[in-house]
Amino acid sequence: MSEVRIDAVKTYLLSLQDHICESLEKEDGTATFYEDNWQRDAGGGGRTRVLTDGAALEQAGVNFSHVFGNNLPPSATAHRPELAGRTFQAMGVSLVIHPSNPYVPTSHANVRFFVAEKPGEEPIWWFGGGFDLTPYYAFEEDVVAWHETAKAACDPFGDQVYANYKKWCDEYFYLKHRGETRGVGGLFFDDLNEGGFDHCFQFMQSVGNHYIQAYRPIIAKRKSMEYGERERDFQLYRRGRYVEFNLVFDRGTLFGLQSGGRTESILMSLPPLVKWRYNWQPEAGSAESELYENYLKPRDWLGLGEK
Repeated sequence: MSEVRIDAVKTYLLSLQDHICESLEKEDGTATFYEDNWQRDAGGGGRTRVLTDGAALEQAGVNFSHVFGNNLPPSATAHRPELAGRTFQAMGVSLVIHPSNPYVPTSHANVRFFVAEKPGEEPIWWFGGGFDLTPYYAFEEDVVAWHETAKAACDPFGDQVYANYKKWCDEYFYLKHRGETRGVGGLFFDDLNEGGFDHCFQFMQSVGNHYIQAYRPIIAKRKSMEYGERERDFQLYRRGRYVEFNLVFDRGTLFGLQSGGRTESILMSLPPLVKWRYNWQPEAGSAESELYENYLKPRDWLGLGEK
């Protein structure tokens, strides 16, 4: 069994946060990230960075956190009773980007590492993460390119890795009460510890590194497209689905709140402006209805014959 190198994971995550923030600042062209360093009373802390009111990005949050403690929250031990009675460390980079232009999708990414230890016993550890895309007015070429990059992140690690984690993403980012996916998916993985620490760490890094490669070209291509009040109104309405998922289903949000994490950093994923309206339906044949008909359901975007 390869050695668990906690410091190496932390060093990588901090550098990943730097790289993503630098890339987003360059693509936006006007705004910069505000940095907020914080400490957690129960142990650990983090480095939250937020960009607001940019030329292309209405709000972008890129958060690094490293928390630890003596007792795990219920969200962790409910499915893993063997973790009870162990000290833990959890660290990761989590980000959500809300562009101002409705033709630029919202995106989310997260890579994380967890380890639980007990004297005299082997540590229990795993990696998790992924990235997903939430368009409002979708372009198939953008979605295909997004999934091509996701597949490139997975290909060095096995022929079925992309297919498995793409399927997991489709199933995870699903709003059961709405009967629709949150967006067009990407990758999602959790509890990864097969193949040893080094192998799993390399995969987590590949996913983290490919996120900005997948997303930045879409911002560049769509950020200058003209839009009006109708498109903006639809964007704000659809952002409501993002809020619903994060507050009702997201495991990371639940873990953060239950473990006494920093509320401002946990909820930085929420958009600055959002709308709900009662029983709204898109007009048949409209650009808005196309999202529902063609994009809010799992699809084989790369023609791989998925089942």
